[in-house]
Amino acid sequence: MALQTLRGRWVSFLGTAVALVLGVAQVAAMGLLLMTLLDLPDRPVERFAKAPAVVMPSDPTWDPAHRDLGVRSLPEARGVSQDLLRKVSGTGGTVVDRAFYAQLEGGPREQIGHPWPVARFGGYTVKDGRAPASDKEIVIASGRAQTGDKVTVLTAAGVGSYTVSGTVSPVDWEDAVFFTDAEAARLAPRIQALVALGATDKVREAVGEDAEVLTGQDRHKADTSEDRDREAVDNTITLVPVMASVAGTTAVFVVASTFAFAVIQRRREVALLRTVGATPRQVRRMIRNEALLVSGFASAVGAVLGLFGAQLLAEMLIGMGVSPPWFRIEPSLHWTVLAPLAAAFLVGILVALCGVAVSARRAGNIRPIEALREAAVDHSGMTPGRLLLGAMGLVCGVGLTVWIALGDPAMVLSPSAYALSLLVPVLAAAVLAPLAVGPFTRLLMWPLRRCPGPTAILVRESVLTSRRRTAATAAPVLLTIGLTFSLLATTDTLGAARENGSHEQVRSDYALTPDGTPGISPQVVEQVTRIDGVQVAAPIPTTIYTHDEDRLEVNDGLVVDSAALKRMMHLTVVDGSLDALDDNSTVVADLWGMDAGSTLKVSMADGEEVNLRIAATYHAQRGEDVAYLPQRFAKTAVYARDGLARHAYIALTPGTHRATATTAIRKAVAGTGARLITRDQLVASESAYAHHLTEVRQRSVTVIIVMFCFIAILNTLLMATADRRRDLAVLRMAGATPKQVMGFFITESLLVAAIGVALALIATSLNLIGLWGALHQLFGTAPITVPYATITGITVMSTLLAVAGTVLPVSTALRARTVRLVGTRE
Repeated sequence: MALQTLRGRWVSFLGTAVALVLGVAQVAAMGLLLMTLLDLPDRPVERFAKAPAVVMPSDPTWDPAHRDLGVRSLPEARGVSQDLLRKVSGTGGTVVDRAFYAQLEGGPREQIGHPWPVARFGGYTVKDGRAPASDKEIVIASGRAQTGDKVTVLTAAGVGSYTVSGTVSPVDWEDAVFFTDAEAARLAPRIQALVALGATDKVREAVGEDAEVLTGQDRHKADTSEDRDREAVDNTITLVPVMASVAGTTAVFVVASTFAFAVIQRRREVALLRTVGATPRQVRRMIRNEALLVSGFASAVGAVLGLFGAQLLAEMLIGMGVSPPWFRIEPSLHWTVLAPLAAAFLVGILVALCGVAVSARRAGNIRPIEALREAAVDHSGMTPGRLLLGAMGLVCGVGLTVWIALGDPAMVLSPSAYALSLLVPVLAAAVLAPLAVGPFTRLLMWPLRRCPGPTAILVRESVLTSRRRTAATAAPVLLTIGLTFSLLATTDTLGAARENGSHEQVRSDYALTPDGTPGISPQVVEQVTRIDGVQVAAPIPTTIYTHDEDRLEVNDGLVVDSAALKRMMHLTVVDGSLDALDDNSTVVADLWGMDAGSTLKVSMADGEEVNLRIAATYHAQRGEDVAYLPQRFAKTAVYARDGLARHAYIALTPGTHRATATTAIRKAVAGTGARLITRDQLVASESAYAHHLTEVRQRSVTVIIVMFCFIAILNTLLMATADRRRDLAVLRMAGATPKQVMGFFITESLLVAAIGVALALIATSLNLIGLWGALHQLFGTAPITVPYATITGITVMSTLLAVAGTVLPVSTALRARTVRLVGTRE
């Protein structure tokens, strides 16, 4: 019976199959991405491929995945000590490695400096010229300059002029600049690693617990590309679960709704089966078997499609700069491929069976007399179970809004958790849609009540008497616009709020910002400071380490002149005073739970341990809580990070001629990798940088949702309209012309789309209310920013797809030679 039904109603079942194929493909693709992240391929050893062993300080308890990019453990920040160097040297030959910022003027910002003796372990050989013999000679990759050329090199120690003594063949893992051993030591006092040429057993014995001895594949940990790979992988790990959760939930909801809708369309057919003697149990078994047959085939197709879709998603993430270029999903029989495909297949079958479970139970209770009815009126469209589920969703949505606005406003700054919370009001609106069909239909049709002709009243009554069908066809429109509106408006609003907050924090007139470089050298800042009438504050990032009982706390620090901090940075002081800041004190965030006047014991990145008095505490959001340190700790920055300032804030003293001063500044920074900009330009660039990853996360999720929901809109409307040939026949027999019939169905599809848009706006409003309240607490202002053009475009596209899903089957029916009126179906 189930097989025969599938053959007879293949059009309706094709719609459910398409929805399930796409849903399973989406789930499979997301699962493959997640599983691939759990079993990433080993990256090849690069710089130390020819080194027998590499000694590198490390902390066995340190997990870089839980730290920001560039943050080093305390042993790694200190580097190889002289004592450790002496121990390893006693086992045999030793080569010192240093890795530091060194960029040719006009070269890529990723360039890095190394001492020449370590080059041979990465396979570098001189292609032209010779090795550097003096401290003013360097070796670079061919193509950057010619042997004998004079070049400018930017480093944390300043801007220097060097002669290219030779060139090497370029490699794909780094763009290196090689110096003599002595010059590398001057530019970067921190020793990153040692190449140990002695017997490995003796090396391990000499090192003991002071460092890690890397051999084989583990030598890749010492490669500079390890940090870049980890950043890209961390970004992918952060993004993919959000994509999988939001897009997967959307897919499951749409697929389950589509299967349930397919059962609702068959009330007359089921009633006819009951008339000829089918028991309720037989009806339920038949519907479940149909769902099992369709879902088995569709899930298998979807799983195969997801295998190829996963690589398309990976390429999309690579194109957005989220994932590393080597991130690939290859078809194989490995468990990381088979497991997500099998899980997606089972999820598809389970969702289909769950989608028809309640509908099958209701279908089994249909009375045989319904087969004789000439009219089927659905007054409410709500079952007790759906009403209860919708009420729970509504309560959760309102509760989440209140909690985010008043209880935990910082949640909006966590894209992963906040994106999932945006789903709740939208899904609740979709579940409660049948209740809203009546009021919204009367409201939206009220302006058309005086229109000539019967079309308006026919559309109104058709929708009112088929609320389940209307809700089912409006749901994809609701999901498309509700989720995209919420995600995009949230992204833009958070970006605007951060920009406003940054604008209020900076008091300077101008700023120096990197120009094609990762930062600004302190030497360049010093040159600008010497200009008459110019005051400069250039915070240099570093790291401080504090002990909380037996746990090591790692926090960000900014080294800045105390007078410049008070003059140019607006900090909301909670306790103490910035005037108390001196060379033996610090200013920390109130989140740290410390009082002004107390003492903070700190280990600096270069190994120095100091006791700092808390001069003041200031209010800060989590993620922006840093310790402001006096200028004497600037030397620690080359151990903790790269020793560069990310920005330099500039103010002009009263009476200084603005044009003269800015001209002098531009002249001083020419060729140093820095440029002068206004405060507004600085704030915009800072907020854009902080906003980038959040925007990539939200918009990538939005793209997937929109693509899936657009297909769902077209698919659902095709299913709904194709099953209404009897309505079309009644209109034709009543004297309606083909043009009038087409107008009726188009008007009805527009009304359905309008109901979906109205519900989406209500759900989005609830999300934005919570966002407004949270931002008001966090930043004191909450301008809601809406991408009107994008939302309007998506709305128009959704409406056009709804109309297309109606016009296609109606046109096909009208072109038929005869439209027959039948009792149950053609």
